[in-house]
Amino acid sequence: MEYKTNVMRQLESRKIAYNHYTYANTGAISALEVAEVLKQNPAQVFKTLVTTGKSGKHYVFMIPAAAELDLKKAAHAAGEKSIEMLKSKELLPLTGYIHGGCSPIGMKKFFPTTIDSSAQNFDTIIFSAGKIGYQVEMSLPELAKIINFKIADIAF
Repeated sequence: MEYKTNVMRQLESRKIAYNHYTYANTGAISALEVAEVLKQNPAQVFKTLVTTGKSGKHYVFMIPAAAELDLKKAAHAAGEKSIEMLKSKELLPLTGYIHGGCSPIGMKKFFPTTIDSSAQNFDTIIFSAGKIGYQVEMSLPELAKIINFKIADIAF
């Protein structure tokens, strides 16, 4: 039997269509390395980033593997004066995920989520299935069945 992450189980329980990829034991950590190992377009492989706004609220941003989060655009999208990346040591207690295995699906609690507008260039996007070594691929309409998100220009 193949391994299923909590993200995959949540998708299946809601009958949400997805594909999955495994890259366990390849040594790939960064989103770019994952795209390379899976032989996928890095523009279609998204990384999930967790941030803190000036207000103290947390936000999730999904951007392409090769991109960087534009903190000014992210703050604007979140309606904050400023945004900064969450410190690595705070990720697990806040989300239940570790660095490199963070998914927008299945966090301990839901945070406002913004996906870079470039995701609209693809029928599907690929992102973490909640554990290092596992990715899921799905369309934005399917993703919208399990989490609320907005689309904005947030990467460079």
